[in-house]
Parts: sequence; structure tokens; C-alpha cells
Amino acid sequence: MQHGSSPGIFLLLLLAPAFCVASEPAPSGPSDGWTLSSVSSGVMLYSRLRPGSPLKEFKAVAEIEAPAQTVHRVIDDIDAYPSFMPFMTECRLIKREGDSIITYQRLSPKLCRDRDYTLRIRETSWAGTNGLVYLNRWEPANELGPAEKKGVTRVKLCEGGWLLEPEEDATKTRATYTVYTDNGGAIPAFIANSASKIGIGRLFVALRRQVKEPKYNPSELSPTR
Repeated sequence: MQHGSSPGIFLLLLLAPAFCVASEPAPSGPSDGWTLSSVSSGVMLYSRLRPGSPLKEFKAVAEIEAPAQTVHRVIDDIDAYPSFMPFMTECRLIKREGDSIITYQRLSPKLCRDRDYTLRIRETSWAGTNGLVYLNRWEPANELGPAEKKGVTRVKLCEGGWLLEPEEDATKTRATYTVYTDNGGAIPAFIANSASKIGIGRLFVALRRQVKEPKYNPSELSPTR
């Protein structure tokens, strides 16, 4: 394993927040500031403001019909992102450092300028009640990736995480996704906040489809003849 105004801006805002692969996802509770924004296709979307910023932090919680290990394999398969993540044209591993990987990603929304960024992704896991729990956390690491390129807007704020918890029968996963990002350029915060909601929904659509691929489920592969 190797490890989204104008139509153009709207497309970028739909997609960029969804693929920005903060800290550990915050648990929901009466005093943590999360507000339920919407429920669609089984995805519960929460948001909250961070002090001093008009940009919202988002948290999405949904059930995925696949074991946590399978979902984790999809999220870790960064080389495959261009094949199933819309407008993701490049995603590659730069290097490994201890418990983290450094990865470069580039988005091409076609109708507006490309966006790119380099991330440090830290991965941990532990034994939970129903099986192994996985946590991926990421933060910007642009200084470790390619230099800024002419005609490509560099995303400098992109923080988030994936928390994957097996459900009771271990055949389904409770997935929690968080993201706090600024896509760069002169994009009003209210547009970024609204479009991020749509982008996160599209992320779960892509993930739910990809977990059905046999390569992420070794037991479904045909035996070698």
C-alpha cells in the first residue's frame, strides 16, 4: 500500500474541502460548540466557528457499510485518489517520517485555477469495544513539498481528520470526518462555508462507492489459479 460566484469558484469550493486529507476529531457534546447543520443521505453534518475566523470548521458523521479496516484501506490508498476523487489530478507520497507520511495533492476544477498543498498525515489505531479503531490526522506541511507553481493557488490552511469506529457487528463503520480549511484566493467566507457542506456530502458518496472495490476486501478476491 502506498502510502470546490462564478461557476469555476463554485466547483472548486465543492471539492477542495472534501479532499483536504486540526487535531483529533472533537467529540460532540452540549458545550463543544457544534451545531447540527443538516442531515442528508445518512450524513449528519455539524459546524462551529473558530475564534477570530469567519470560516467554519465542519464535522460529518455517517455510517459506511464496510468494516473499519476496509474503509481505512481506501483512505490510505492515496495513489488511487485521482481515480475516484473528482478533480483530483495528482496525489503522491513524498516521504515517510516516523508515524507520519508527507503527501502532495493537486486539484484541477477545470473552470478555475488549480489548487495544491502538501500535508503531513499522522496515523494511529487502538483496540475499541467492537474492534480496531483508526485515526488519521493531518495538517499543512507545504515546506516539505514542491515549491509554489505559477498558475496554481497554494492552500495554506487545511486541517482535519478521519476517525473510523467499528459498529457492533463489525461489518459497518461509524466514520467521523472533520475539516477546517481556507482554499485561498478572494473567496468570501459565506460562500466557502456553504459550498463546503456540499463538498463533504460528495466525499462520502465517493468513499461509499470505493469501499465496494474488491481490492480493499481481500476475502472477495478470486483465488489465484
